[in-house]
Amino acid sequence: MKPEILVIGATGKTGKRVARRLEARGLAVRHGTRGSGIPFDWEAPATWAAALEGMTSAYVTYMPDLAVPSAQDVIAGFVKAAEGAGLKRLVLLSQRNEPRAQACEQIVKASALEWTILQPSWFMQNFSEGGFLESVLEGEVSAPDSGAKEPWVDLDDVADVAVAALLEDGHTGQVYEITGSDLLTFEEAVARIADVTGRALTYKTITPKAFEETLVAAGFGETDAEFVATLVSEILDGKNASPSDGLQRALGRQPRSFLEFAQAAHSAGCWQ
Repeated sequence: MKPEILVIGATGKTGKRVARRLEARGLAVRHGTRGSGIPFDWEAPATWAAALEGMTSAYVTYMPDLAVPSAQDVIAGFVKAAEGAGLKRLVLLSQRNEPRAQACEQIVKASALEWTILQPSWFMQNFSEGGFLESVLEGEVSAPDSGAKEPWVDLDDVADVAVAALLEDGHTGQVYEITGSDLLTFEEAVARIADVTGRALTYKTITPKAFEETLVAAGFGETDAEFVATLVSEILDGKNASPSDGLQRALGRQPRSFLEFAQAAHSAGCWQ
């Protein structure tokens, strides 16, 4: 079966979930990664045309992040390539209340494509398969947060909305803020994990500079560490301390709770 859907970042947190869901429906998916048979590399625009050839729809995640200064030029180039290749529908993974990411959104909105924008809150899975997994396993989680509550979202919910936007009518021109319904501080989220797992977990708030130093110690380059630390502190400054109804509008159901996420991750052995 000839692929018609391109999933850029098909090995990433959301991309792998989107690809699996599409393939479970019997659909052929082209995996847009550096290591794919037909590779896709954001840093090598020469790879884009072949990856886009024959595609009708695409799920797009940008690495390293839509907030990096160079992202707007890259997204503009990609949109032009997608239009030239005859792509019809594009679903873009973005961020809530991030001006630089939303500048990239405007480029997509101004295109001839049928677009849908996803603006999720912070991923619950950051604790189970992301940057804070090792900290959970070590027993102490720290982040440069403001103490504000966050409507943490389950990645499975984000992937469900992405698949609906790729396959169904009625989502074109929509911006979906996808959040959970539970408002939890970082400390409260860590406490939920401790309750479910029985692990002795502590949490402490640190400065962006201290967080940057932990990233450098983990192997990040100094420039990347500074960017990530600044971005994380901006995300967690309280501006997103409210739930939204994007999931409900897109799918007609309620989001998964943090407790449901923690129980599922624990059962899957993520924190063993």
